[in-house]
Amino acid sequence: MSIVADTPRTQANAGKYLTFVLGHESYGVGVLKVREIIRMLNITPVPKMPDYLKGVINLRGKVIPVVDLRMRFKLAVIETTERTCIIVMQIEHDSGAISQVGLIVDAVEEVVNIPTTDIEETPDFGNKLKTDYITGMAKVKGSVKTLLNIDKVISASDIEPLIHGA
Repeated sequence: MSIVADTPRTQANAGKYLTFVLGHESYGVGVLKVREIIRMLNITPVPKMPDYLKGVINLRGKVIPVVDLRMRFKLAVIETTERTCIIVMQIEHDSGAISQVGLIVDAVEEVVNIPTTDIEETPDFGNKLKTDYITGMAKVKGSVKTLLNIDKVISASDIEPLIHGA
């Protein structure tokens, strides 16, 4: 009889996730990272930024960098619709500092409670593909949603120029 160590199945924890759509795929982020969901606003472009960094918005007197998540994931660019919105997220930098960033998504779906039993490990895509930004794959109502570690999707180096000036 062998004893198998009890290891965590994934990096993702059971709990509440905000799910949203990019193209035909659904994603989830921990609801505790979400600050608010707002309609599309005028975004002020900032020169010399990567394409996916759309610029900044003024949200109640606070300047927030905005990332087009479609472009960050190298998906086709589409026209905004009435469902396109900005999810304002709190991200933690490697240094421990906290920032807010807006993510443009095609549509927000819902907040779901996902138990550990419905979260699978991230598939192995080989060593050449980095997947540390994916914490797991959740089975929700017959579909699969990719659970994201937003701190890895948007790193400090991505938004540093927008926070401190380029």
